[in-house]
Formats: sequence, structure tokens, C-alpha cells
Amino acid sequence: MRRPRVEWMTRADDTILEFLLNDGNKPLNASPTFVEANIDYKISHIRNRMRKLHEAGLIEYYDEDRGLYSITDLGRDYLSGKLDADELEEV
Repeated sequence: MRRPRVEWMTRADDTILEFLLNDGNKPLNASPTFVEANIDYKISHIRNRMRKLHEAGLIEYYDEDRGLYSITDLGRDYLSGKLDADELEEV
């Protein structure tokens, strides 16, 4: 299915969500620093985007004390194209 077009989201958001999903394997629990080491965006941008994704409910804290995030069911639904763009309002 086609993903919803959401104005506030960036290509980095898709990349972060896809990284956390770890398609074909167990989803990852990762810090922004770990994500940055594995995708081609600067850490400041990743932290900002992960904050937005968290506010939108697409990722959640796996361990807040350690700053680890995981993808949510909503994030999985977004990646699979099961969401309407209206369900992802600007945060």
C-alpha cells in the first residue's frame, strides 16, 4: 500500500521508522546516537525528528532513562500504508 502524504514529515522520518522496524528481523530499540551511526543524517536532525515522531505516536520510549525508542503499532501502520494522512496531524 502507499504511505499517506503528511506535510510535516520528512524523508528522515521514513528512514528512522524503517531503521527501527528492521524489516524481516526483530524491531530495534535504539537511541538517537545509535540511529545516527546507521543512517545518513546528523545527530541534531535525528534527535529533532525522533522527538516529532514520538509526539505523533509513531515511536515510543522503550527505556526512557536510557533514551531508547521503539516503533509503535501506529508507526508500523504508517509504514505499511494502513493510515490515512488525517490520522497523522501535525505535531
